[in-house]
Amino acid sequence: MRYGNVAGNLARTVFGVVLCSASFLSQAQAANPAAAQQTLSPLTLAQAETVAIANQPRMLAAQLRARASQQRIREARSSLYPTIAFNATGVGVADTGTATAAGALTTSSISDRFAYGGNLVQLVTDFGRTSALIASSRSSAEAQADLATLTTAQVKLNVRKAYYEVLGSEAVLHAADDALNNRKLISRQIGALAQSQLRSTLDVNFAGVLESEAELAVVRAQSTVQQMRVHLASTMGVQQPIVSPVADVALPAPLDADPTSLLPQADTQRADLSAAQAQQKAAAQFALAEKRLSYPTLSAAGAAGEIPFHDHTLHDNYAAAGFNLNIPVFNGGLFAARRSEAELEANARTRDAEELKLEVNEQVRDGWYRADEAFRSLDVSARLVAQSKEALRLAKARYDAGLGSIVELNEAQLNETSAEIGAADATYSYLMSRADLDYAAGLLN
Repeated sequence: MRYGNVAGNLARTVFGVVLCSASFLSQAQAANPAAAQQTLSPLTLAQAETVAIANQPRMLAAQLRARASQQRIREARSSLYPTIAFNATGVGVADTGTATAAGALTTSSISDRFAYGGNLVQLVTDFGRTSALIASSRSSAEAQADLATLTTAQVKLNVRKAYYEVLGSEAVLHAADDALNNRKLISRQIGALAQSQLRSTLDVNFAGVLESEAELAVVRAQSTVQQMRVHLASTMGVQQPIVSPVADVALPAPLDADPTSLLPQADTQRADLSAAQAQQKAAAQFALAEKRLSYPTLSAAGAAGEIPFHDHTLHDNYAAAGFNLNIPVFNGGLFAARRSEAELEANARTRDAEELKLEVNEQVRDGWYRADEAFRSLDVSARLVAQSKEALRLAKARYDAGLGSIVELNEAQLNETSAEIGAADATYSYLMSRADLDYAAGLLN
């Protein structure tokens, strides 16, 4: 995956703003946490994703592996180019009546000498084996690039879910704060009525218990918010917790009528499916290369150099050229076994791609049904909040009129708080379900 200089500079700028904001607020929060948070610009989801792509170690590792796989193409292609080497040789106390044996170019008799020169070896043809290896390496590089794209999608998915978790936990905290303020108000009212002998001491004590329970719920909600902010920082590749405000997000467009419309899109855009297909293609090309191991190999060779020190039997320089034809005859079945292994692996890769396609199909359908369920829950949750608020209003009116008990009022408060939390959970559960569906359909690449 390639990234331009503009995108890289933008990512580094956003990342620097986040870190500077975190350092500033960590000092200011000691005096006034709420005021310190208000001094920062809200962190948007797009900014969080940009920072994550630029700084997540997992993302950077995937990009490096994709670049490394490109070098394997050069490695395979190098066999098509000549090999040139420089040599320097010194020989002493040699038998001048001997010469090199068959199987190599003869440059001189083995005599006392010092010589330097070079040799060149050029592959003429191996009947397509190197070409098949190059094609296999190219397909493997494509698969690694697809895996880097998949990592991008996974990083975005993790950031989005962590971002929504922060928003959801803050919505729960807001509901808990409202419940605590409401119970404090009721507790003060009951205390004033008790001083006028209009309410019993039992009601005062019970109201105090309910206020303490609400305060404990706020403490827990605050802790959850901080934990979710730490998790968001981790998904973004940032060590410092996210302390700036997190901007809310709008609900996405409505779902398609059914999941079948997303299946063709997933088949073409899911990076892991593309990687599996590229790996299958690479395995098929490698199997072809292994098949061509048993073909002959023809190479041309040449050597030339100077001999500044030699005995009288040698000339002052040397040069030779020739060819080498290698025809495999028998090697104990090694090539046949390698060919069979490669073909079986290619067939297995084909089955892996088919299995992954089935999994992608299932993930898209399952993600659509989960998102549809969450979307339909939004309206029910909104109605439940409205009904619980009305029930709380009536319960408080009954209690103020002396027609209801503190237990009835407490039950109405609990129901209202639970409905608020349920509505927040429904909203951000829907957003997370949509993120899962977008990932399943390949929309987060």
